[in-house]
This record gives sequence, structure tokens and C-alpha cells, in this order.
Amino acid sequence: MATASTQNSRGVQAPQARGVSLRGPTGEPVKGRLMEMGDGVPVVFLHGLVGVNEHWLEVSQRIKGHMRCVMLEVPLLDLLGDDCSIEGVTDMIGRYVSEEIGEPAVFVGSSFGGHVSLRLGVQSPELVRGLVLVGSSGLGEKPIGGPRVKRTRAWVEDTIAELFFDRSKMSQEDVDRAWGELSGRVKAKRMFRLSRSVFKDHMADRIPSIQAPTMVLWGREDMITLPEVAEQFAEAIPNAEMVWIERCGHAPMIEKPDEFAEALLRFGTKIGICDA
Repeated sequence: MATASTQNSRGVQAPQARGVSLRGPTGEPVKGRLMEMGDGVPVVFLHGLVGVNEHWLEVSQRIKGHMRCVMLEVPLLDLLGDDCSIEGVTDMIGRYVSEEIGEPAVFVGSSFGGHVSLRLGVQSPELVRGLVLVGSSGLGEKPIGGPRVKRTRAWVEDTIAELFFDRSKMSQEDVDRAWGELSGRVKAKRMFRLSRSVFKDHMADRIPSIQAPTMVLWGREDMITLPEVAEQFAEAIPNAEMVWIERCGHAPMIEKPDEFAEALLRFGTKIGICDA
């Protein structure tokens, strides 16, 4: 467990982390991991398939004076049964926000987390004060591997590197963690199952119903969910704005945290949740 004085691998102060109990469609408890900082309207950060809370720390440090940053980590590759799907994780997050946070939140979702945010915007609008989509799946994205991919450390490193425009921003710690998880057959199969559920859940016919103010915040050089996908989101969601982060790939919160935080503060001011 992290402490308030702990620094992550990038030298950023990490708040104390605590375990939280999540429940999805199976009803079985799932141990999530929560980090919080700041006060104000809750902003819930949701990671992608290979993401962790620490990926949001640099952005959260920059905005914590204006918003309550809630970083919620779900052990995606430990999920079983109906929990191990985009539908299951959406149910899990929705329940947690409804029961534990107890008020509408702004959801900032990266990749898989963006897809969860979109689903909440459609099916649980009472929980959603705003949406920030970052390289979100839901309309089209590059798959991560498959059942016949030969999983080697070199393949994992290449896969992580594809997330970045500036590959010097890639952390060896992230490569080690991903290799530790995906080198085993069981977790690799769960990754494939989650990815398959994402591809089957194409949201083009549902996202026009989203009424929450939305910012589509995208790396201009994203090679996982391409820029044209971002434009499709911005066109299809009624109250959406398009914001580009230049010279940046699929993980702008890591590559360009200053620009990411500035965009979040502008959005927060626009929708009336902070005065930046």
C-alpha cells in the first residue's frame, strides 16, 4: 500500500491507496484500489486494459486544488464470469459511484475506461455530470493481441511502446507489470475476453442519446484509437467538444500531463464544477 510520502517511478507524490470492495453482475466481491486527492466535485478517473491508478497521478496533482480526484482501479485481469466484460465492469463502476460516492461525477476514461464512461452516460445519466473521453473504445480500436499471439517479453514491450508518440515516456515498470500479467495463460485469456466484449459493444447507435457535456481529449498521433475515431465521437455526441493534444499518442495523461490538466480545468470551468 502506498503512503502519502511515497513517490512513483516518475517521481510524483502518491496519495495513500486503500482497498475498496466492488460488485458486478456475479455479486462476488472484487477488491479494487482507490486513490483520492483534492476537494470539490468528484472526478472519477478510469484506466484502460493495461492501466493503473498511478497513470493519473501527474494530472491529479495539477488539478487537485479545483476538483476531487478519485482514481479507481479495477483488477480487470482477475475478473471472472459475467464480471469479465465491458458490461460487467460498467455495472461495477456504476454501483460503486451510486453507493459510495453518492453524487453525480465527471468521468475521465482512458481507452477501456472511456468505453465504460460512455456506457454510463447512456444507461445511468443520473450518475454523470460530464464525460472526458481519452482514446476511448466504443467505435473502433486496435486489438491487443489475441488467443494465437505468441506472448513474449519483446511483444509486450512493443505493445506498450505503441501507446506512446514519445517512447521515452514509456516506463519500464509498466512493461514489467504487463509482462508479469500477460505471460500467464489465464490472464492473457481474460485480456482477450475483455477485448472481445469491447469489439462486440459497438456504440454508434447509442451515443447520440448522451446528454452530459463531453470533451473528446485525444492524442493527435494515437495509433490505437485513431484520430478519425475521435472525430466520430465529437460529431455523434450532441454536447461534445474536440480537443487535440499534439505530438502525443494513446496515453496523454502520461505523455502530456500539463496539457491534459489544462484541458480538464477549462472543461471544469465551462461546465461549472470549478473556478480555475
